Amino acid sequence: MAAAREQEIISTEIVNTGIEDSGPYAGSLNFSVRVRHGLPNFLNSVNLKYVRLGYGYLLSHGFYLFTAPFFILILSAGIAKLTWNDFFPQYDLSLTLLIFGLLAFIVFLCLHLIPRSIYLVDFACYRPPNQLKISKEEFMVLARKSGNFNEAALEFKQQVLKNSGIGDETYLPRKVFCPGYKPNLKDGREEAAMVFFGAIDDLLAATKIRPKEINILVVNCGVLNTTPSLSSMIINHYKFRHNINSFNLGGMGCAAGIIAIDLVRDLLIAYPGSYALVVSTEVVSHTWYCGNDPDMLLPNCFFRMGAAAMLLSSCRPDRWRSKYQLKQLVRTHKGMDNRSFKSIHLKEDAEGRRGLSVSKEVIEVGGHALKANITTLGPLVLPISEQFHFFKNLLSRKKTKPYIPNYKLAFEHICILGTSKKALDEIQKNLDLTHEYMEASRKTLERFGNTSSSSVWYELAYLEANKRMKRGDRVWQIALGSGIKCNSVVWKALRDVERPQQSPWFD
Repeated sequence: MAAAREQEIISTEIVNTGIEDSGPYAGSLNFSVRVRHGLPNFLNSVNLKYVRLGYGYLLSHGFYLFTAPFFILILSAGIAKLTWNDFFPQYDLSLTLLIFGLLAFIVFLCLHLIPRSIYLVDFACYRPPNQLKISKEEFMVLARKSGNFNEAALEFKQQVLKNSGIGDETYLPRKVFCPGYKPNLKDGREEAAMVFFGAIDDLLAATKIRPKEINILVVNCGVLNTTPSLSSMIINHYKFRHNINSFNLGGMGCAAGIIAIDLVRDLLIAYPGSYALVVSTEVVSHTWYCGNDPDMLLPNCFFRMGAAAMLLSSCRPDRWRSKYQLKQLVRTHKGMDNRSFKSIHLKEDAEGRRGLSVSKEVIEVGGHALKANITTLGPLVLPISEQFHFFKNLLSRKKTKPYIPNYKLAFEHICILGTSKKALDEIQKNLDLTHEYMEASRKTLERFGNTSSSSVWYELAYLEANKRMKRGDRVWQIALGSGIKCNSVVWKALRDVERPQQSPWFD
């Protein structure tokens, strides 16, 4: 039973195929059952709605890129015709001041017409202390000793862990295995403080930024939402400025980290020349489930402790000290579909024990969200040659399978949120990615487990620790979360990134 249940990526569809015309069931409706395995096949169809959306983003965001060079070219041609006497006409001080005033106004206009770039100055990922390491074998021993689970639940957990892709050095708070454990605010706050302050301390040490210099704070955590908020906890600890713009995002799942980046991007444009701190985590002790419902046991098997802190800036001089520049960000939300909306749900079981319920259809509906997201992202990042082949195939009258662009031509590195080994296998197959592209995601899942919204940052830290990030490299971070949401963000390396001293991968 456990082995069969572990294959949560299988979904079925009942289809009416007509009326039986013979046999013992003549005259009755005939039904067939279709079984889908894993993600929907990306080659089956292409939704033009998302293609149009992608080109809409390209045109709206590319307006300045096309008009600014043209405007500068005309201005340069006009200035080139001027002589020294035109700039300094004899005995006419007012005209000289007018010319310089006009030039200053033109420069000011150019600087304000061109959108500010958003820079990722640096980031840090928290590595819990070694005493919180837990192997799969120890996990099962403690789960059995806790008395919180029956034999069927223990068997299910063991089967899931066996095929999860998670290794023997992930981190969990031991208190969740106490007999009769119930998630509570005290434990949640203590764990949040540990991971928050650990990541932020490393980031402030690496960037030499003082807390008073930070203008914007965005914190995201899915399940734990306290009063005062988690962002207030950080403000109180670091004594941030009294007029800081702080935001606390809750209930948005593993995709919330990229949503926080999107929010910060808008805020940095609204407040130019500012610093923004983003903190992403999930508090494991508050998501822990002590019941026996298989749908609600899956998060216990995959979620592990972790947090990431990111410092972003819209100050132009920070380009020279920053690691990355934000290039594209695309968000897709499928919450209007009931199957997507209910696929990951915080609920109570029949005995009133709270936990995250993960539907059998989560991989399939997540695949539809991923497909929509990358279809929208394609026009923004793919080379012209790939887009030409795509449209040529799309407009062809021959009945050939749709052409899926080669996304390996758009990125040097890809960081996919590692929810499970099976999910990574399905994404690799559908996007035709090499093992090198999947390495960071698989290694992070093995070493740290699923740390929710911070996972994609542990993956980027892995690439940095192995000195993979070179000047001009583009890295694509993909995260899926409850809703279902699928979000993508693309960064461009501004320099060769050396291995950080505070890397979570130092060993």
